[in-house]
Amino acid sequence: MLANLNDVLIPAARTKSCIGHFNVISLEMARGVLEAAEEAGVPVILGIEEKQLDICPLPLFSSFVVPLARKALVPVVVHFDRGQTFNCCIEALKCGFTSVNLDCSRDTLENNEAKLAEMARTAHAFGATVEAELGYTPSAAELMEQGTTDYFTDPLQTAHYVEKTGADALAISVGTGHGEYRVQPNLDYGRIEAITEAVSVPLVLHGGSGLSDKAIREAINSGISKIDIFTDINIACCQGAIQAYNDGVYLQSEVIPYQVHSVKVVAAEKIKLFTNR
Repeated sequence: MLANLNDVLIPAARTKSCIGHFNVISLEMARGVLEAAEEAGVPVILGIEEKQLDICPLPLFSSFVVPLARKALVPVVVHFDRGQTFNCCIEALKCGFTSVNLDCSRDTLENNEAKLAEMARTAHAFGATVEAELGYTPSAAELMEQGTTDYFTDPLQTAHYVEKTGADALAISVGTGHGEYRVQPNLDYGRIEAITEAVSVPLVLHGGSGLSDKAIREAINSGISKIDIFTDINIACCQGAIQAYNDGVYLQSEVIPYQVHSVKVVAAEKIKLFTNR
């Protein structure tokens, strides 16, 4: 069944649980994640980010993910992740997405607030929700080069920001990065706890792929209600194809089940960890 962020994140925040957000750029990836969620009996978020639209444009993505979500046995949020432009977020809403993230984390605080407030008003008119972002989450490679925490989310700014924007969830920067980590990052759990105390909306952690189980558990215990995953299942999908070829399978129709299964296994592990099952 189709859902939005409020439907799944508010209950998760109340129970100190977490909902997995998986960016899926193919039907195989979407099926694998959804099968894992349905077997676990928990809500899930299926998304795609703007930088991935060259691979899977919004109309194509929505043509298979939205029907899957409607027919699913669990609540499914269809989320547009890390949108770079207002217009692209609007296109996603028109395509049936139930949630959008307009990434203004590199803007000034004033511009970030103004853009997100407009985005929230528009998305809410569609019956959709908005994930805002305060503080910049770099790539994993950039993270290795950063010698400062200046780009981390400032807890003192969060309450005013959420009030001004009307956002339904807040993505924060506390030490993670996008992509594949070379070494485990050091997360600022105290900062997560401070932000949790300051705001009433669920908190989001980008860059969840590759984090240790311990780091994920501590982040959830500190107040994170949504964790974003892409790299882990992106690798898993490729590994499924490699396993198929190693098994002597060379027809795409026979490779697909390998890919679905491989993604499902990894997604199931994440979902179990996120929900403490």
